[in-house]
Amino acid sequence: MAASIASALLSNFQSLPSEEIIFGSSRQMLELRSQIHKVANADVPVLIQGESGTGKDIMARLIHSLSPLKSGPFVKVNCPAIPGTLIESELFGYERGAFTGAYGTKPGRIELANSGSLFLDEISELDFPLQSKLLQLLQDGQFCRIGGQKDTKVEVRVICATNRSLEAEVEKGKFRQDLFYRINVVNLQVPPLRERSADIPALMKYFLDLYSDKYNCATRQLSPQMIATFQRYHWPGNIRELENSIRRFVILGDQEILFGEMKIQRPDTLGDDFVYDGSMSLKLLSRQAVRQLESKIILNALKAHRWNRKQTARALNISYRALLYKLKEAGAVEALRFSEMPSLEGD
Repeated sequence: MAASIASALLSNFQSLPSEEIIFGSSRQMLELRSQIHKVANADVPVLIQGESGTGKDIMARLIHSLSPLKSGPFVKVNCPAIPGTLIESELFGYERGAFTGAYGTKPGRIELANSGSLFLDEISELDFPLQSKLLQLLQDGQFCRIGGQKDTKVEVRVICATNRSLEAEVEKGKFRQDLFYRINVVNLQVPPLRERSADIPALMKYFLDLYSDKYNCATRQLSPQMIATFQRYHWPGNIRELENSIRRFVILGDQEILFGEMKIQRPDTLGDDFVYDGSMSLKLLSRQAVRQLESKIILNALKAHRWNRKQTARALNISYRALLYKLKEAGAVEALRFSEMPSLEGD
């Protein structure tokens, strides 16, 4: 599921969360758990696919921790984070004098991962020419440093991850088909958080305890309202977004602020047919209703003054800056209308 199980779980974890936290109880995740236990002992490449923030990093670390190579290093390479001009030397290393500035010999990440696991995160971002060199590593178990004269043999378990469809990248000519077949021996699909809402309460509690301890804060309580609201939310940022939301809750201690930031209920949805489902407080509902009403008033006033914002501000008896702020905070429907209004440069 994820080192952010997301950011803390993605990069800062020395030890993995328990498998009960990682996988929860949803059918998809339990099937994934079974697949990981089966593939961990097999020395074959693994491709992990899923949306950003779903925890592909944690899955890779778990595979390593369950494999015969668990006593060896786990080396992660974030492909898009390393500039294209540097990624080759980072992966394969170089010999002294291989290029300007190469004053010594440097081992690459592949060499550092010897007798362990090499995790290539977002492999779809790897430059096309480098894909052929990676293919050689997978075929022969050896590589050559930049400027080197001989190949180096390594024993490395290669695990790759991507949030894209590599099949589509192959069709576009952006990813080598032969490399795709090499890394896709076992394909693991990590489902988005919105498809495993039953696991959200356990994840909330996990992150609550984690950050309460990290920030030395008194442990806050997760209200039934907050849990129900989180389970209804669509989580575009997946577990990473959930983690960061709980982190803010630990620091700020106000769930209403969270609901507002996450836009759990947009103002434009509070129409005459709105049915209260018990998931939001009266305070939050009132705030959204007022914002919706303000947006409608401002929209009508702008129309009446031919979209002139300065005249509209005077008519509404508010400052020009206050009007700009309220325009920025307008609901989704009104914001769309504002984007279609005539040019306002002549205010």
